[in-house]
Amino acid sequence: MSGHSKWSQIKRQKGVNDVKRGATFTRVGREIAIAARAGGPDLDGNYKLRLAVEKARSVNMAADTIKRAIEKASGGGDSVQYEEIVYEGYGPGGVALLVETATDNKNRTAAEVRSIFTKAGGSLAGTGAVAWQFEPRGVVTIPRNGHDPEEIALAAIDAGADDVETDDDPIEVYSGPTDLEAVRLGLEKAGYPIESAEIAMHAKQTIELSAAHARQNLRLIESLEDLDDVQRVTANFEIPDEVFAEAASA
Repeated sequence: MSGHSKWSQIKRQKGVNDVKRGATFTRVGREIAIAARAGGPDLDGNYKLRLAVEKARSVNMAADTIKRAIEKASGGGDSVQYEEIVYEGYGPGGVALLVETATDNKNRTAAEVRSIFTKAGGSLAGTGAVAWQFEPRGVVTIPRNGHDPEEIALAAIDAGADDVETDDDPIEVYSGPTDLEAVRLGLEKAGYPIESAEIAMHAKQTIELSAAHARQNLRLIESLEDLDDVQRVTANFEIPDEVFAEAASA
């Protein structure tokens, strides 16, 4: 099983729990607000907003809720203004982490993120210290639903994808950030249902850790993701099989 497949399975499991407690709606709502305020309410002319709305639909956010979020953000006035800030840091064992946040109070967010790193035996780093170890990639997920993974892979490559992970369900299709929309549309045109489409950070290379350090870092990531202001956490370590089995059954 590839490293990113392990991460994907753990993220999907956490995503189910986040939906149950409403955390996913909070994160997606902030993405919609930031995109609408920056680029306006027109889905056709605002690519980031279109992605955020697609994500909201994928987690069954009500259409009226999506509409209100767009109107509130693009209408100005007294709506909450969120600022996107990326924190960089190191976890136990030298793991590099990117913490993407959307906050209306950067002092509060910085203090909370720093506290969690410190308690976990890690540390925050300066801007650019670890970011060079990651790159943005487009990610499209497609549920198998009886489809032939090889046919999906061929359709994805034809649409402009540069990598396809067919081992798991859903199948993951990777592309350059600027190719994401073309890949998504190409797969839809080929008749494949899109579960999600987003631009996410991925580690260029990963490092191996002891089981103890891997557990510490997974706890660190979970604590960071439990913060309301944190949108996404990305790390560059491989999850040992025994730790993956523990996390997957939790």
